[in-house]
Amino acid sequence: MEEEKKVIAQPIEAKSEAKPAEAPKAEVKPAEANKFGFHGNGQRRGGTEPHGSQSSTRPGDRKFGDHKGRPSERRGGRGGFRNGENEYEERVVDINRVSKTVQGGKHIRFAALVVIGDGKGRYAFADAKSGEVPDAIKKALEKARKELFVIHIAKGDTLSHDVEGKFAATKVVLKPAKPGTGIVAGGAVRAILELAGIKNVVSKVYGSRAPINVIRATHAGLQSMKDYDKVMILRGLKTPEEIKALHPAPAPKVAVRPQQARPFYKPAAPKAEAPKAEAPKGDK
Repeated sequence: MEEEKKVIAQPIEAKSEAKPAEAPKAEVKPAEANKFGFHGNGQRRGGTEPHGSQSSTRPGDRKFGDHKGRPSERRGGRGGFRNGENEYEERVVDINRVSKTVQGGKHIRFAALVVIGDGKGRYAFADAKSGEVPDAIKKALEKARKELFVIHIAKGDTLSHDVEGKFAATKVVLKPAKPGTGIVAGGAVRAILELAGIKNVVSKVYGSRAPINVIRATHAGLQSMKDYDKVMILRGLKTPEEIKALHPAPAPKVAVRPQQARPFYKPAAPKAEAPKAEAPKGDK
């Protein structure tokens, strides 16, 4: 019986080993992509390739064209495309979490206090509230750009004279300093002085140290500075005409017309000579 089983098993194994010869398959060339990036089979290029390869599709792909990348990469991030550098330097001084108790619970928001300036005598500050911190900062910056203040920076990047600013329970004293001293201040006072362009000054804060009160007191002190020309006129030592003579108006700029692009050089055509006038013939 065992021999019969072996004999029967042999042809079965032989059948399993034998495989029908497969007909050679013709090579299928991939369909050429059209100008919109689609193949003949209606699929985009790289549809089967892993995510991250150069030709693979991404969620941010546009319907037409090969503009690959996520929406944030394609548009330049949250702020979109930025044309050049920002004119003003921005600084967040304080972010405060405020809440209001209502019937349904507590309504939480965030208040942002920002200062901007160009370092050449112009500065501004503002505060705004929103449900999210980035939105509060954005609103405060937009609000600050609408109202700018200008101050005079004396020689040596310092103040013209000692000033004292007060707001509510805060008093800020500012004194000019020699070049190389730096800004001897902290917190909100340093922020507004640095962005305004003052580099040598000594300050002291008395009373309340709330950031918004300190900034408003510093602003009151900066705006109380007096110019040399105005002081001389108030004291009657010089007339407005003499002050104008000290600062002559700059000469008006002459508008220069842009030169037109010269055409490609062409050899000048020979000029036709004018017919010579014949001399009057005399009587022979």
